[in-house]
Amino acid sequence: MGISLDSSIRVNDDVLFEDLHGEGVLLNLKTGVYLGLDPVGTRVWQVLENHHVLSDIVNTMVSEYDVDRQRCADDLLALMSDLEQHGLVTLTDPAE
Repeated sequence: MGISLDSSIRVNDDVLFEDLHGEGVLLNLKTGVYLGLDPVGTRVWQVLENHHVLSDIVNTMVSEYDVDRQRCADDLLALMSDLEQHGLVTLTDPAE
C-alpha cells in the first residue's frame, strides 16, 4: 500500500525525540534505530505532534516556508516513508 496526503501518521510508542538547538534526534528504543533531522525535518516532527493527517502538515509547512506545495508534498511523503521504514512512525490509509 502506498501513502498519500490523506494518510494519517502516528509516532510509535518506543520513539524518543530530542531537539538539539534546532536539529532533531529520533531514537527508537525498541530497535536502536537513530535518525537525525535537519531544521526543516525537525519542524515537520513538531507539526505532526498536533496534525496527524499528512495534508494538514503540508498546509502548515507551506504557510511557514517559501516552498512550492507539490515539492513540499513530495518531500514530506518521502520523509514519512523513510521514517516508517525505520520503525519510527506508523502510517494509516484513510480507507482502513
